[in-house]
Amino acid sequence: MNFNYSASEGAFASSVKQSGVDWFITADTFMRKLQNFPWPPQRDLILMEREIPLLKGSAKRWGVAIKFLTAGFMIKKLGLDAPTGADEAVLMFTSGSSGEPKGVPLTHHNILSNISQCSSRITLAPQSRFLGSLPVFHCFGITIGLWYPMIGGYDMVTYPSPLEAKRLGALIKQYGISLVVTTPTFLRGFMKRCEPDTFKTVRYLIVGAEKLPDELSAAFREKFGTVPCEGYGLTEASPVCSVNFIDPAPSNAAGDFIPGMKKGSVGALLPGIAVRITSPHTGRVVPVTTSGMIWLKGPNIFPGYLGGPEADRDIFVDGWLKTGDIGSADEFGFLKIEGRISRFSKIGGEMVPHEALEAAIMNIWNLDPADEERRIAVVTIPDPVKGEAVALLTTLVTDYVHQARTLIRHGLIDQGLPALWCPKEIIPVEHIPVLPSGKLDIKQCRMLAYEALNIPFEP
Repeated sequence: MNFNYSASEGAFASSVKQSGVDWFITADTFMRKLQNFPWPPQRDLILMEREIPLLKGSAKRWGVAIKFLTAGFMIKKLGLDAPTGADEAVLMFTSGSSGEPKGVPLTHHNILSNISQCSSRITLAPQSRFLGSLPVFHCFGITIGLWYPMIGGYDMVTYPSPLEAKRLGALIKQYGISLVVTTPTFLRGFMKRCEPDTFKTVRYLIVGAEKLPDELSAAFREKFGTVPCEGYGLTEASPVCSVNFIDPAPSNAAGDFIPGMKKGSVGALLPGIAVRITSPHTGRVVPVTTSGMIWLKGPNIFPGYLGGPEADRDIFVDGWLKTGDIGSADEFGFLKIEGRISRFSKIGGEMVPHEALEAAIMNIWNLDPADEERRIAVVTIPDPVKGEAVALLTTLVTDYVHQARTLIRHGLIDQGLPALWCPKEIIPVEHIPVLPSGKLDIKQCRMLAYEALNIPFEP
């Protein structure tokens, strides 16, 4: 497994405890760069600089053996024919954006299935090159940024940090990269630090992990001439479930045409993935075109959380995985995601979507979606009358909170949204907590709101 070196000390300790690992492989150079990381005791560390010199002789012998021995013989000699597709291939941990990280064991069958699903929709020339910069402790990074090109036989250009947009842009141009996987957060870095011709060789720019704002997508396309293809996935699904793709070249053939991309969607479901929708209020199955809780089934869905049946309670029902996301699908299988269930507030019987409210407030305050720094975040707080209410964290408002709330209320009405969505509390903060992937750190945001309002916090 790969530990998230950017996680908090508590999240790292939780991951270590859950996984029960005994030894940690790292590099002395890397340790010096992360001196504040809660490294395990030296006796539990295996340092690559010390071990690699000891393996040189063995590596040379294996290099010679590979040239003369068949793959079948090598597989049997190394005992690689014993594992099955149901065996664990890698242990990932969720980001923990809304609580404690959860261990997600993915099998060989899960990962190979997801790679096969993606390959059925992605067409690349044999000489194509991938850019691998997303960390491999992220499921998107390890499946699409590492295993996909290795299994497909594509060249891979790697760089250890997705944050250095200027350097990544130079690598894309230097090596004529064909496929880039990234997140909206890192797109903003490209917007500010790269030249307009940076992405001219990129055939697929696949964006996931968080919602891609329409304004950011349009601005990116205008500057670079490349369309970001938004997708959807989750660690428990190995991770890719759906992707938008640029429409193929026009054909003279007659007949109906299903587009590869639909605005407002996260793309069509990949082959082999089934979807159903249930009412978030009653739990009953409803038509897929109706907004509700999204459930998925397919060969890429993991077998269950680390910890066994108790951890899987309410997650699996008749083989269907409860994603925790609210949305719907159309008749062609294009998914529309409205947000995580944890990012909704239930006020007076109405579900208030935090992400939609944040987008509306950004319009009211004329905030740039391409800005690398988050300025606002919406969280749920308890309310003695209605059960729940909405609070707005912001780095922009320090005075005149009442006037700001009035402005938001009128702005929401002007956009055709209910006044019920207006935040009950506006809380000035120094910064909006985010995870290294760019996702909002919901748990830390809630803690800030509860602390400011003197409400006892329960994770």
